[in-house]
Amino acid sequence: MNRLKTAMLLATLTALMLWAGFALGGQQGLLTALVLAGLMNIVSYWWSDRIALRMHRAQQIPEDETPELHEILRTLAKRADIPTPKLYLIPEQAPNAFATGRNPQHAAVAVTAGLTQLLTRDEIAGVLAHELGHIKNRDTLIMTVAATLAGALTMLARFGMLTGGARSPDDRGRGSNPLVTMVAVMLAPVAAALIQMAISRSREFLADDAGAELTGHPLGLAQALRKISVAGRQIPMQSGSPATAHLFIMNPLSGGGWTSLFSTHPPVEQRIARLEAMARRRGA
Repeated sequence: MNRLKTAMLLATLTALMLWAGFALGGQQGLLTALVLAGLMNIVSYWWSDRIALRMHRAQQIPEDETPELHEILRTLAKRADIPTPKLYLIPEQAPNAFATGRNPQHAAVAVTAGLTQLLTRDEIAGVLAHELGHIKNRDTLIMTVAATLAGALTMLARFGMLTGGARSPDDRGRGSNPLVTMVAVMLAPVAAALIQMAISRSREFLADDAGAELTGHPLGLAQALRKISVAGRQIPMQSGSPATAHLFIMNPLSGGGWTSLFSTHPPVEQRIARLEAMARRRGA
């Protein structure tokens, strides 16, 4: 169900972008939307992993420095039947982790220093398995495409705001509809952000399930999520950015109350409850 939901949301996001392009600039705007989305997706496909790692000052970890961490990752990758990703360390005390890369052959997992210090071996294994679940399911590419389309739509709307959304004179002889232009400029970026976040939330549930299956110990990941959630509220992430928030196992910019509507992640309570229910079914 989550996979079908993701496909439908991606299709909706694409259609929304094309509609906004047409509403703001007619056939020329539609073409602009297609070209913009294509260029941004090419850039994100080839370089998004390097951009994300550089944004968070991540450095590749030599195996002789953290042999246990590498051994856990290597064992889990073998179970998942994917190549072992490169392992990076983010110099942050806030516990968190993310996976990136366009496919399993070009993937990387980054963990913060705080995560390695706070969690037990079983909990670290749960986090790494969750990230390998993202890689195996190719979520890193799917969520990058969603973020890129949402970003392109926002850029398109800002351009329409500057230009007034005027159509070309030869576009079937029609002028711009001010009401349609206003709706496209004001609501399209908000709708795009909500769709992107819905996609991210669906993929997080799938990665939790995959991580629990890989370790065979759902409670390890559940306890890790609980610790990361508590510590994350006490220790802010200095390099946190809305552009990469969807990549992390726990949103480094999360808030409470009505802001949960705009969160890139499901409520941690729901994730823990699902993992605990999985453990009960396994007889743990």
